[in-house]
Amino acid sequence: MIFSTLEHILTHISFSIISIVITIHVITLLVQEIVGLHDSSEKGMIATFFCITGLLVSRWISSGHFPLSNLYESLIFLSCGFSIIHMIPYLRNHKNDLSTITVPSTIFTQGFATSGLSTEMHQSEILVPALQSQWLMMHVSMMLLSYAALLCGSLLSVALLVITFRKNIDTVFKNKNLLIKKSFFFDEIPYLNEKGNPFKEDSFLTFRNYYKYQLTQRLDYWSYRVISLGFTFLTIGILCGAVWANEAWGSYWNWDPKETWAFITWIIFAIYLHIRTNQNFQGTNSALVASIGFLIIWVCYFGINLLGIGLHSYGSFTLTSN
Repeated sequence: MIFSTLEHILTHISFSIISIVITIHVITLLVQEIVGLHDSSEKGMIATFFCITGLLVSRWISSGHFPLSNLYESLIFLSCGFSIIHMIPYLRNHKNDLSTITVPSTIFTQGFATSGLSTEMHQSEILVPALQSQWLMMHVSMMLLSYAALLCGSLLSVALLVITFRKNIDTVFKNKNLLIKKSFFFDEIPYLNEKGNPFKEDSFLTFRNYYKYQLTQRLDYWSYRVISLGFTFLTIGILCGAVWANEAWGSYWNWDPKETWAFITWIIFAIYLHIRTNQNFQGTNSALVASIGFLIIWVCYFGINLLGIGLHSYGSFTLTSN
């Protein structure tokens, strides 16, 4: 009873904090940036991470197994993964280039888990024999962390495509010396001072094109970094799953629908990383592949369980293994 109450409290606290954080982000986008307000949003994301982690730990203790046995728990873990990715650049240099992607992803995932699913699905259940393994923690956690990273990286690529093919980009200039204001997607973009500025005699269109170039470069850079991290997690997760499958079913690979789509996901992002090494294919070409990968991930993670087919269904929408 105490763990259920604690879980209920942590769920509401984390959702309230993340709602405040996204409100702060909207305010900082509409008005001039307030440093203290921005710092508060970063601290709010850290508090959200600890609340979600506490929620998972409480379920772990109360159920006696790692809390990744059903869709509700996997969605909560996925939102925790988004918050982890959010904190990585901030902890390194106290700047966060991913906040506009990670914050909405966290609130959307947690909101769907707590409000979009029936209350019966929130209950922790006894694991079926095939899931009663030490590989549950390693395999499923790696897969969900990979989904979180790959989804964030893919969304950055989608944003790159939208900006690239958008004819008009709204820019705001603070004064004569500041040519490029903070962008919608990133906390800070390098700008040119009037002194020694080769573009100071050019038209406003030139400044806007320079802004667009800088923004797409940052999007491409972070998309590549985050997808590389997610691809590493995905590879580890698939290998762990193969070992677990051999223990449970006597075969490393069975071409189960979930396994097949996980392999397709791996191939798509392997293609992305391969063509991204070629300078001629950087930017929109690689972003198109990552955008396709965004859809593939949702089919692999969510679509297969809706159908309830294959060895990974375990009760379709009720229980999932990854």
